[in-house]
Amino acid sequence: MRDVREGTASLVRFVKRRRDPVVVQTLRSAAAATIAYVIALRLSPEAAPLTAPLTALLVVQVTLFATLTNGIRRVNAVVAGVLVAIAFSLLVGLTWWSLGLLIVASLVVGHLVRVDEYVPEVAISAMLVLGVTTHGDTAWARVLETLIGAVVGLGFNLLLAPPVWVEEAGESLEGLARRLRQLMLRIGEEAAGRTPVEQAAARLHEARRLDHDIVEVDAALKQAEDSLRLNPRVSEGLLHRVVLRTGLDTLEICTVVLRVLARTLTDLTKEREPEPLFAKETGAAVERLLSEIADAVVSFSVLVTTHVSLNADAAESRLAAELRAAVATRDRLAPLLREEAERETRNWHLLGAVLTEVNRILDELDTEHRSRRLLEELDRASGEQRARMPRLTRLRERMGVQERLWRNRTGLGGRSW
Repeated sequence: MRDVREGTASLVRFVKRRRDPVVVQTLRSAAAATIAYVIALRLSPEAAPLTAPLTALLVVQVTLFATLTNGIRRVNAVVAGVLVAIAFSLLVGLTWWSLGLLIVASLVVGHLVRVDEYVPEVAISAMLVLGVTTHGDTAWARVLETLIGAVVGLGFNLLLAPPVWVEEAGESLEGLARRLRQLMLRIGEEAAGRTPVEQAAARLHEARRLDHDIVEVDAALKQAEDSLRLNPRVSEGLLHRVVLRTGLDTLEICTVVLRVLARTLTDLTKEREPEPLFAKETGAAVERLLSEIADAVVSFSVLVTTHVSLNADAAESRLAAELRAAVATRDRLAPLLREEAERETRNWHLLGAVLTEVNRILDELDTEHRSRRLLEELDRASGEQRARMPRLTRLRERMGVQERLWRNRTGLGGRSW
């Protein structure tokens, strides 16, 4: 039985590694570079046409959108560098001062042709071509090899569409929500007892460190958004992008508000030490409320990352029930905090801030609030897309209408991925 469990765990780890961006990028890049080199051996006059596999290696990216955009800029950068080198080889040749002028001219040309991060590649291509003996033959051979590598890289992702990284982005989003939950639970437990100032300050530092987690989740979402663009395997890509992005925005706001709450509790601890942070009944209510909000945060992340209608409805119902319980606890906590503020007028602003910050988190997690925000973002993103690509948008809308009519005729409804 133990061997079976270990074998199952190994299989799960293997499958996850196969979908890991680093593994996928390594395998795809190696295959594309090898194919580009084989083709260049037959077409290029060079004995070792390494520019072709180098270009394919740099063009192939994890997502189709990045491959298309980077491939075009990469070809522009190399061709621009080769043309600059040809001009310099005909006019002045290679000297120490012409090399300096070549680099300056290449960098200027790189900015003029708008190759973005590939500006240094213009200068590198120019220097490599200018440094050889047969300038003309090598220059045009390098252009040919660059085109071969770029075409292979682009074709590789067009024929073998890269994976969609939405699932990995969803896991990253849920991981952030669970870390938020754990911190809320610890803050709530300590609020119900006698908390030293050092311990309260430690929780504040933990809340600040969550900013680094948000950066990592944002990077995962950007990769997922790129994988949805121009991908023939994906329908409703805009909807998925907006759902994930607004979900991260909500969790980021909750993280900021939790950090402010931790700051408030730290200041309140300094004022009341060595006394308990709250009265017994108030502390118990704060602990319960933060526990319920922590559960709601995780349910919210599950709702955001769920794409099957039945599971999404169940996740939304669970979130709504947890928010109702949290609101009821908040309503019981409010008069308790008011009583404490009346007894201790010096800290009334800190006690009021606790309630204000809790209300802000509840408002951000509210399903109606999220629905309004989601519709607003969809309208905004759709408007930008129509303004940027009006013809493509009209074509997609016509195709979407035809697909819905076909689904209605065949009885195939539901959500598609």
